[in-house]
Amino acid sequence: MASTPDTKDFPAVIHGQGDLGEFLSQQKTAVDDALLHAGTMLFRGFDVPDAGHFDAAVEGYGEDGFTYEESLSNAVRVNVTPRVFTANEAPPETEIHLHHEMAQTPIYPSKLFFYCEIAPDQGGATPVCRSDWLLERMRAEAPEVAERFAREGVRYTNVMPGADDAGSGQGRSWKSTLGAQTREDAERRLAALGYEWQWRDDGSLRATTPVLPAIRELSDGRETFFNQLIAAFRGWSDARNRADKSVTFGDGTPVTAQDMAPAIEAAEALTRDVEWQAGDVALLDNFLVMHGRRPFSGKRRVLASLVS
Repeated sequence: MASTPDTKDFPAVIHGQGDLGEFLSQQKTAVDDALLHAGTMLFRGFDVPDAGHFDAAVEGYGEDGFTYEESLSNAVRVNVTPRVFTANEAPPETEIHLHHEMAQTPIYPSKLFFYCEIAPDQGGATPVCRSDWLLERMRAEAPEVAERFAREGVRYTNVMPGADDAGSGQGRSWKSTLGAQTREDAERRLAALGYEWQWRDDGSLRATTPVLPAIRELSDGRETFFNQLIAAFRGWSDARNRADKSVTFGDGTPVTAQDMAPAIEAAEALTRDVEWQAGDVALLDNFLVMHGRRPFSGKRRVLASLVS
């Protein structure tokens, strides 16, 4: 039986005031050291009244941005500034399950910033889960499954519409996702990335990734369950996609509910919610922590910015 980690300081909360960008610039070494330990840091009480101040805070952190346009994200998002965009345009009732940002692609950011401009009336928390803890529990309770994910890796299949579908959590069009205006452009990009693909009669594009790792080793030797399996298996369902058909092992064998049960059960035990207050900014290590979105009602506006 796996031991239960001490989650009382997860996520870490930094209470402060004044200019967050100046704080992040002056304290960057300490912030990065703390982030490597905590995985998620919530900055509360600083002066971040709008998207412009959030952009300035991310700029103060001093690392290169990872733009939405250049990403292979499935989600429909809207840019507010060149480096700040809406977190997801999916409807409020849609739950976005735990995932590492863009881990279903060969290209992903190392860190994520989130900013709460409007706190939700009800619900709308951002769940976070340490993937090193999750993997440790899987290896203790389901070692054969954990070993198979490590040994074989995974492949993801997603059907992208011909035009953005904001009603789906994975409704970004193939033109936007691939930065392509024509099918020929899309095919060249997919081929360069090692994907397989099939055009469908309705103009959508079914694409399957090359084999991607399901486990990642961090710089300090820790390993994490770095993938998008929980989100894909539980949430990739819309007019074009079936969640149970979205993921396979590297050899093409379907990932089953039995395969996923240990990871899902561990995640449910280890997840903590970031309950947003207006002006909050959270910084996540994308290699260490999964995140998602709880359903909500009323107004909610959470913006994001990614770090390469």
